[in-house]
Amino acid sequence: MRSYQNNLTEGPILSKLLAFSVPLMLTGLLQLLFNAADTIVVGRFAGDNSLAAVGATASLVNLITNLFIGLSIGTNVVAAHYYGAADKKRLAITVHTAMLLSVFSGIALTTLGILFATPILRLMQAPPEVLALSALYLRIYFCGMTATMIYNFGAALLRAKGDTRRPLFILLAAGIINVLLNLVFVIPLKMDVAGVGLATAISQCFSAVMVVVLLLRETDDFRLSLKKLGINREIFIQIVKIGVPAGVQGIIFSFSNIIIQSSVNSFGAMTIAGNSAAMSIEGFVYISMNCFAQGTLTFTSQNMGAERHDRVKKAAFCAELCVLVLGLLLGNLAVLFGKPLLHIYSLNPSVVAAGMSRLRIICTLYCLCGMMDCLANVIRGMGHSFVPMIITLVGVCGFRVIWIFSVFRMERFHSCETIYYSYPISWIVALVFLAISLAVLFRRISKNAQQAL
Repeated sequence: MRSYQNNLTEGPILSKLLAFSVPLMLTGLLQLLFNAADTIVVGRFAGDNSLAAVGATASLVNLITNLFIGLSIGTNVVAAHYYGAADKKRLAITVHTAMLLSVFSGIALTTLGILFATPILRLMQAPPEVLALSALYLRIYFCGMTATMIYNFGAALLRAKGDTRRPLFILLAAGIINVLLNLVFVIPLKMDVAGVGLATAISQCFSAVMVVVLLLRETDDFRLSLKKLGINREIFIQIVKIGVPAGVQGIIFSFSNIIIQSSVNSFGAMTIAGNSAAMSIEGFVYISMNCFAQGTLTFTSQNMGAERHDRVKKAAFCAELCVLVLGLLLGNLAVLFGKPLLHIYSLNPSVVAAGMSRLRIICTLYCLCGMMDCLANVIRGMGHSFVPMIITLVGVCGFRVIWIFSVFRMERFHSCETIYYSYPISWIVALVFLAISLAVLFRRISKNAQQAL
């Protein structure tokens, strides 16, 4: 429907960026709110070991899923580019290639998650008292992964034409279903972490069905026809060229986080639970900033397709300014109200203290992470997905791994606080290199434009 489209190639940049990004922010916040409800239900009604069991799986889930999430990013970039260029034929082919690819991705993820969950959890030094619970939760969670991929790819296609509102409506309904099922499965039925996993899988299936229904009912070139599903080689290669580096970046990022999670795990179940609760609170700050990173991805892709390069530079500046202000405000509010927020997750003083330790270090300068993501997505939207991957590999992941195996190993610095300090330092390193890379790309575009005159 035309009313849901948002042509980002014309009109005032800041208002267009806000109109696109705010529904994304609400979508992400709702998703985190519902995820937090999962964590709260488990922590309050199943106990600290169950809370730790779910928390210990976060990094592993991200590691296994990030490559395929990267492909959905590639889908968004390619579809937005053809939408901006008004290339109706290739846009329609992109829709059908992407949706079939989502099914294959989901099947692959389900297989990987079920087969390798327990061995990797052991490598991550998950405590014996939470290992079996974590493995059970993961096996159930990954059974719904095909539905998750269908929703992610479908939502990426809708965002490509500026539609961020309908994915928000879908998530709102799915989240309510998830919370209600959590309450039923965990409290009266006492299904513990299995209930949380099952509730998530069911709500994911609902999201997948709804996004497919929307695409089937579209009246423009984003309309899905089941008879036309197929993998087009040219479009697939384009999606892969953008998506695989983005996915590899996510995998490398998650791998470094797994190393960090393994180090945190060595401090015991209470520290794991506190770390998990703090990460849940951080998520609300991160997703508020990340909506602008997602906005710059689609904004850049559409304007590159329309050859409106001047708007790309202005949008990057607007997004960085928005993230700086929002990140400083929300990050420091999270620290200020950290204790009462952590008490929502657990009443155990040890858990709350462990959570505050993380919040004080990471949330104060969390704006740096959001600024880093925005610059990376501008570069990716310009068609250079390999550049942010390399910078993330070296500046973020490489730095954190070296930090863990050097500074953290010293007896004087062997603490969770030392682990957490690796985050803001790595953001600064990556941000500097991304800014330099983007400046070089803008200069190259200007030079090519002058030569064409």
